[in-house]
Amino acid sequence: MTRKVILFIATSIDGYIADKSGGVGWLDSATEIIEEDHSYEAFYEKVDTVILGRTTYDQVVNELAPGNYPYEDVTSYVITSRGTEDLAKVHFTNESVVNLVRELKASNGGTIWIVGGSSVVMPLVNENLIDEYQLSTMPILLGQGISLFQEMPKSLRLQTGEVHLKNGIVTTTYFKQ
Repeated sequence: MTRKVILFIATSIDGYIADKSGGVGWLDSATEIIEEDHSYEAFYEKVDTVILGRTTYDQVVNELAPGNYPYEDVTSYVITSRGTEDLAKVHFTNESVVNLVRELKASNGGTIWIVGGSSVVMPLVNENLIDEYQLSTMPILLGQGISLFQEMPKSLRLQTGEVHLKNGIVTTTYFKQ
């Protein structure tokens, strides 16, 4: 059975995943709400691999969860051009994210979670390798910043799945057709 690739990410109402300086401090209030949400726990139980860009990794370990890497119980792949020595279950690689995902999908295992950022997401969107999009829209307008979806060579039609509202956060699930 082919492994499922899921993009599960928070965005502002206007589609940004970071502010203009690359910061994610606006997510601080949402972190506690997400941790209380049992749908996140159900999602995470199926995950055995996370993929994230270096900037996102640095934000997680330095800003969002300092001293407490939240994905230490699963295998992490950090896409980076900087040579960094691997940690116990964290692999730093400059391999193409498209090739990495194709290899992982062909192997046995659980769900592959694409954590972010846009430099990791966009090549996968453009190759239609994401099976499911779970977008949690935070009740904030940033006005400018780093957009989740950058310019695409062609449009991609998705099927709308479930929509959940909890504590002001709207999570919408979309599936590839």
